[in-house]
Amino acid sequence: MQRWRGLEDIPQDWGRSVVTIGSYDGVHRGHQLIIGRAVDRARELGVPAVVVTFDPHPSEVVRPGSHPPLLAPHHRRAELMADLGVDAVLVLPFTTAFSQLSPTDFIVKVLVDKLHARAVIEGPNFRFGHRAAGNVQLLTELGGTYDYTVEVIDLYVSGEAGGGEPFSSTLTRRLIAEGDVTGAAEILGRPHRVEGVVVRGAQRGRELGFPTANVETLPHTAIPADGVYAGWLHVSGEAMPAAISVGTNPQFNGTERTVEAYAIDRVDLELYGLYVGVDFLTYVRGMMKFDSIDELLVAMAADVKRSSELIAAHDNRS
Repeated sequence: MQRWRGLEDIPQDWGRSVVTIGSYDGVHRGHQLIIGRAVDRARELGVPAVVVTFDPHPSEVVRPGSHPPLLAPHHRRAELMADLGVDAVLVLPFTTAFSQLSPTDFIVKVLVDKLHARAVIEGPNFRFGHRAAGNVQLLTELGGTYDYTVEVIDLYVSGEAGGGEPFSSTLTRRLIAEGDVTGAAEILGRPHRVEGVVVRGAQRGRELGFPTANVETLPHTAIPADGVYAGWLHVSGEAMPAAISVGTNPQFNGTERTVEAYAIDRVDLELYGLYVGVDFLTYVRGMMKFDSIDELLVAMAADVKRSSELIAAHDNRS
């Protein structure tokens, strides 16, 4: 899959294509429907499928300080899109100047002049151009002028976790913030993942017999509510069952919020400096302060046992 940063990266001889545009944070099941349809339509027409997205998130430029917690970094989104069959991803730097393009100028500069769109696939709430003035109706009208068709994909409605709401990144962020990583996974179609480099912490886990990978998370990452979770630690292509702690380490009066993952029964690992991923499968318990270190150790052993059971049950169902 080709990855382009800015309009100038698009090959000069790029031909017609099927395009879909959006932030696509998380590439959740609603996004997968739209992107999947774009790929199918591209195959029908015999042209490439292109996803156009933005960096930074448009809200940070339009309303500084309002950057939402991100469900996936751009490289992870690109991987997920490649798995769906996308041929190219165009990441457009979202600047103040770019945000001021009129809807028509946006269409001409991106879809017409550069990507030579033959078909455009979007969700019903797609907005574009200065002050988000463009909508799917205008997109369709302009298609008659600039020789592309438009197809609008209605998003499915999620189950219990969503309470009947359409799949959305906003809903997914809310569930993660509440610690409902199971509900978030229902929308994402996979466990929520947090990524970053393993850095040195206080090393108390190692002293207590449960060495953890202290993950320095990427900026704006959507991090689950404080607590203990079962999941997986991804290192160099290997997925290891893990018990995961999120919080400020109240047992030792910590103040910095961290994500730490203990790869179950793997006390021999040297992970410092490595880039890792942490998948959150399910919530185990809330964060608490115990009366003694002995009580903490009993709780940690119980957390590891419970995490192992939950992971095994999930693997058996998969």
